[in-house]
Amino acid sequence: MRVKCVICDKIEKLDNELPLAKKLRNRPIHTYMCEPCKDRIEVKTQARQATGKFRKHHTEETEDEYI
Repeated sequence: MRVKCVICDKIEKLDNELPLAKKLRNRPIHTYMCEPCKDRIEVKTQARQATGKFRKHHTEETEDEYI
């Protein structure tokens, strides 16, 4: 399976039997990032977290007492 990185537009080949290939094939909303782009984002995220000003914008779900 040929995949294209969403950041750098680099085309790579994945084995069809890999779980990532199956996920991309069955759910088109998932995107692919090559390892260098993934590593670059990870380094920048860790640097942001180290500053202490990093905040997650996800709201915490409260448990419903009736469920």
